[in-house]
Amino acid sequence: MGPSDRHDRLRRWQAASLLAAAPIASLSATDAGASTPPQAPPGQQRIASAALVEMLHQRVLAGQSATATLETWCAEHGLAEQARVRAVRVRGTDKPAPTEVLQALAAEPGTPLRYRRVQLVCGSRVLSEADNWYLPDHLSPAMNQVLDTTDEPFGRVVGPLGFKRQTLADQTFWPPRGEGDQGVILEVRALLRDRQQQPFSYVIESYLQQALP
Repeated sequence: MGPSDRHDRLRRWQAASLLAAAPIASLSATDAGASTPPQAPPGQQRIASAALVEMLHQRVLAGQSATATLETWCAEHGLAEQARVRAVRVRGTDKPAPTEVLQALAAEPGTPLRYRRVQLVCGSRVLSEADNWYLPDHLSPAMNQVLDTTDEPFGRVVGPLGFKRQTLADQTFWPPRGEGDQGVILEVRALLRDRQQQPFSYVIESYLQQALP
């Protein structure tokens, strides 16, 4: 075998080796791409977030208690290891009741009226903030004591009244109203009525961006 023959065989062997390696290299590139999930385009992300806001909106409107609704929501979306919503009372604050609140509660001048501001928290997330004006004379002494001395959610405390929730106004916001985690995605104004259909609580709830998974 002459030098030219050996050279031709070497070139054919190198070409065959490259062809054999090509599928392996292609497969490796495919595997690497498959290991990184594709990122949804910003437009699709906005649509998905808006859909979640609307889902929460409908849940809140259908529920009788914001606390119970948020606990279920927190569990479904894995927002915390333990889906237990607790109220963190914002103390040292007072806000005069607007005219529409007094009218909705049929509160005459001199009628005792209390104000309570709380944050509903699941894990480390502040899911909502609420301004609540209520008539203490419609509650039992035990209920008033719990509300005065603890951070227990209002809906959980007054549950024995068998109250019904009447939505007065609601609005969603996407993009959120405000900045960062404190941005509001949903605002609901609601009136709570007892078994005798007597109004005893007016609440303005602001659901925050942290409620989204």
